[in-house]
Amino acid sequence: MQNYYFTLLLFFTFGVANAQENKKDYTEAFQLVEVWLDAQKDFDQLPGLTAIVVEDQEVLWSGAVGLANVEEDIEAKASTICSICSISKLFTSVAIMKLYDEGKLRLDDLVSDLLPAYQLEQKFPESGPITVRTLLTHSSGLPREAAYPYWTGPDFPFPTKEQVDSGLKNQETLYPASTYFQYSNLGLTLLGEIVEAVSGMAYDDYVQQNILEPLGLTDTRTELPEQLYGNELAYGYTSRLRDGSREKVNFFQAKGIKPAAGFSSNVLDLGKFASWQLRLRDTTTMEILKPSTLKYMQNVHWTDPNWETTWGLGFVVYKGANGNTWVGHGGSCPGYQTTLQIDLKNKRAFSVMINASGTSPTKYVRGINGIMSKTESPKKESTKDLQEYVGYYSPQPWWSETYISTWNGKLVELDLPSDNPAESMTFYKHIEGDTFRRIRDDNELGEALIFERDKDGKITHFNRHGNLTKKMEK
Repeated sequence: MQNYYFTLLLFFTFGVANAQENKKDYTEAFQLVEVWLDAQKDFDQLPGLTAIVVEDQEVLWSGAVGLANVEEDIEAKASTICSICSISKLFTSVAIMKLYDEGKLRLDDLVSDLLPAYQLEQKFPESGPITVRTLLTHSSGLPREAAYPYWTGPDFPFPTKEQVDSGLKNQETLYPASTYFQYSNLGLTLLGEIVEAVSGMAYDDYVQQNILEPLGLTDTRTELPEQLYGNELAYGYTSRLRDGSREKVNFFQAKGIKPAAGFSSNVLDLGKFASWQLRLRDTTTMEILKPSTLKYMQNVHWTDPNWETTWGLGFVVYKGANGNTWVGHGGSCPGYQTTLQIDLKNKRAFSVMINASGTSPTKYVRGINGIMSKTESPKKESTKDLQEYVGYYSPQPWWSETYISTWNGKLVELDLPSDNPAESMTFYKHIEGDTFRRIRDDNELGEALIFERDKDGKITHFNRHGNLTKKMEK
């Protein structure tokens, strides 16, 4: 019996040590991520961008490039707060499902039974019921917006809750319920009103006491903190004008639309929010929600007839390029674009916030994830110091910039700008001296990359196919 326990302990110790030994080191990947983000910020003419990568309960990396306030030259930080707009819907959905867990409502409860103020006309007599479930899956047939022009600048006149309710009698359904996917800010706004009606608490108080405080989300609010505007809360900017410039957007509050679009947060807090989801999915212990309830929310509950749009209960649910199930939500409000995306299989989450409209934070999630996917394990050390080759090189007029960096005992070349950096990465193996050769996809060696030096031994160019690319001074 002693031998059995000794063998078991030895097996367990070896397994832990082997797992630690094979754990990927993303240091070089995130160094390249920072180079890529800094370049894309300039080429895409973004004011600022913040991002985080979380693996289960660990923050692998967080960072920022650019400015939170262009006018006063205030740098963006990972802690910089932005409007998260429609990511607010995730918090409203969690609040609804907490009430569901407590037996205070059912997913098939009629909205008209829960909200006395609900007077929206059902245009289709043959329609099925409009329920909590259909609001969560955007399949209710309700119009996209309440009856107010709140996405219209320059002042964005968001209605109060009372105005939203009074306007319902002037609206009607677009489709019979459970027929088509129709994204609806009005639907999620009504879910926020249901939280109030069922819990007996103000929406803000319920979310604060039951979600934000328990998770320690101290920089997440149900509104934009005006006292922090222009400093901790980034200014928002428009999409690009023809000359490439962006203009500052006026401050706004979503007021009665806050359950659908009113929250503010930063990537650090959304990283915590993602870690909570990954933690809850991996346990049997209730934390705000039952684990089974969160998993239920993150299953597909609605598939549009076009077979392209799939939705859970509040969550976007989709299959990523790696074939894994991803969940999350994006946000787009005047002057801000944000996203939170979670790869459930790899237990990895990404959040990106940009304080400008007309941008794609999802592009940056894909780029960061793509660069990380190239990381090898275990890390190899080169017998040659490769740092002296690192830097920016000018391939003009053919391309804007090329960046050379170290990568697991090799060199990697990244063309800038690049909307898909993983596909723009080229790897080189050291041969001798200043000579490297490209590593083909089949691991055979291709053409040579030869670095050239001046009389003082300083690298000035690289030579490829007999042509020179100059090293830039940065």
